[in-house]
Amino acid sequence: MKLGLFGGSFDPVHLGHLLVAQAACEEVGLDRLYFIPAAQSPFKPGSEPAPATERARLLRLALAGQTRFEIDLQEVARGGVSYTIDTVRDYAQRFPGAELFWLIGADHMPTLPKWREADALAAAVRFIVIPRPGQVPTALPAPFRGVELHGFPLGVSSSQIRARVKAGLPIGGLVPAAVAEAIRNNRLYL
Repeated sequence: MKLGLFGGSFDPVHLGHLLVAQAACEEVGLDRLYFIPAAQSPFKPGSEPAPATERARLLRLALAGQTRFEIDLQEVARGGVSYTIDTVRDYAQRFPGAELFWLIGADHMPTLPKWREADALAAAVRFIVIPRPGQVPTALPAPFRGVELHGFPLGVSSSQIRARVKAGLPIGGLVPAAVAEAIRNNRLYL
């Protein structure tokens, strides 16, 4: 069994996340892909995401009807700083024998050697690298291994969406309609 683990703030989830998830399932042959919202990123110590309950609700709206995708709130439940190695160990224990893949943006690849217990992480998972539009592909640093996605790169980010909401600009076409409505109705990111 091949399991994809897609960690991140998802603050908010957007169509780029969904397209990347679809491409990962198709190109790598993933049987299931888990969206795992972080409680707090170790690389964004001064940045506080929207409340986890809101981010989880937006994920549920975005993934409604998707049969290959699930939401896993273990990092939120653990609280504090979220470390990938803790989550990967949980999946290795729950799914012995499964091949684990962690989705990572190409812009985060250079930081991999600084991730907590990097060598153990490199041994436990293969990475699915998400290219950024206009970015030249680079190899994963040793000892990390993985593949680069080819399909569906979309030049949109959660920070751009938050800025657009704050500026009163539309976000239609960037997030699922139900997510845009929930952001508007709950006055998130203002």
